[in-house]
Amino acid sequence: MPAPDVAALLTELERSDPELADDARVAVEWLTGGDPLETLTQLSVCEFLWYTLPLEVTGDRGAIARALGRLLDLGGMDRYAALCVSPTTAQILRAYAREGDDAGTAAYQRALNATGVLPPDIAELRWSSLMGPEELGAHLACSAALELAIVCGRLDPSSGTGKADAEALTRRWLTEPRAELGGDNWLNRVHGERLNRWVLGRGAARRELAQPFEVRLHAPIPAPDGPHLQALRWLLEAARRPGGVPLTPGDGVARPLATEAAERFGWEPAGAEDGLSALGTLLRIAEHEMRAVRRDGGSLVITSAGRWLLTDPAAMWQAATAALLTPVSGQRDMEVSVREVGLMLLSEGTALPCGELAERVAEVVVGEGWRTATPDEVARPLVELRRRLEAFHLCVTAPARRSAAHVAASPEPAECAGQPPAALTPAGRAAALTALRAQALRPRQYVSLSRGTPA
Repeated sequence: MPAPDVAALLTELERSDPELADDARVAVEWLTGGDPLETLTQLSVCEFLWYTLPLEVTGDRGAIARALGRLLDLGGMDRYAALCVSPTTAQILRAYAREGDDAGTAAYQRALNATGVLPPDIAELRWSSLMGPEELGAHLACSAALELAIVCGRLDPSSGTGKADAEALTRRWLTEPRAELGGDNWLNRVHGERLNRWVLGRGAARRELAQPFEVRLHAPIPAPDGPHLQALRWLLEAARRPGGVPLTPGDGVARPLATEAAERFGWEPAGAEDGLSALGTLLRIAEHEMRAVRRDGGSLVITSAGRWLLTDPAAMWQAATAALLTPVSGQRDMEVSVREVGLMLLSEGTALPCGELAERVAEVVVGEGWRTATPDEVARPLVELRRRLEAFHLCVTAPARRSAAHVAASPEPAECAGQPPAALTPAGRAAALTALRAQALRPRQYVSLSRGTPA
């Protein structure tokens, strides 16, 4: 049965309790935006009462909440009416009034999480804080499905299995074909929206470069077979042995193990003292980014995350490819953009000299808005990208060279000195596409309230 007409309910409230009518009119206009009451969900009511009302609506907030409750009660929407006069709503409104907006929003978030109607993150999708239309539609639909399951007794958020049950329901709701979507599913819609936003990016040069990737990154990239992650596996196996990986006083790998790595993987016979060798880069990634190893006295020992990676090749592949674009401590957003553009240019498998690659990347990132970027400046994160590719055996040196005329017209950046041209291997191209897809599909978040810019 459809929900009662808002105008009729307001007329009835004016007759029965005229003092509440004005506050109820204000509340329902904010809450519904003119849509019928039947479009309301628990999530929309909670967000109005606990966030919009205290932050954006002027007047006596408690009185407005009570008036809305009376209106909803008249309309037979008992559950939502009860929320308006609940102790939780009163406590949250007091937190805003007495302790400020930060305390109020913290109380709102805790209460919203406790309702069980907030769709959880799942492996296939982490929700954005800044949603596009498709993602917002998916989020609202999932929330309504969770609410229905709770009301029907099929989901108990407070039970021991509540979290797993909510994740399973969310995954099913996102991945099942929907008639209202023409047979598509919500997950595809959200991924398509994020990928399109990533392709459009900032700047004409960036858009032109990224455009072909909208098709290439549409589906997950299969993980290739081969020995390309054998160095990472070797390191984790060594860290799993009794005593782990012995370190020198300078935090490098002890020479016997460093020599073994050099011989086994064709690396320069050096330790990891400066973190710039392939072995040093591998250790840094495994310890600080993958959290696969940890310090224990004078050694590196494997963690539970590292043991899991050893047993799950797909997880190891995802972790390694993600590391190609993971920001290094202290890096700016520009440097991550540099590595992203570098992977796009290298993903065709063509060998590019470091200086030429730096010039092309600089042209793109300047168009993105990084006006001060120069080939010398972008060369540093590109060299870091090269080290990571080498540590995972995803690139090989190549014979390509710049012409003498090109060298004279545009001297090579100092960071590129001694860097031979590199080309991605077939596994490297798959890794580049996997990393770029993960970057394109990442949730869009606000960087900070002070900067007010989305990531």
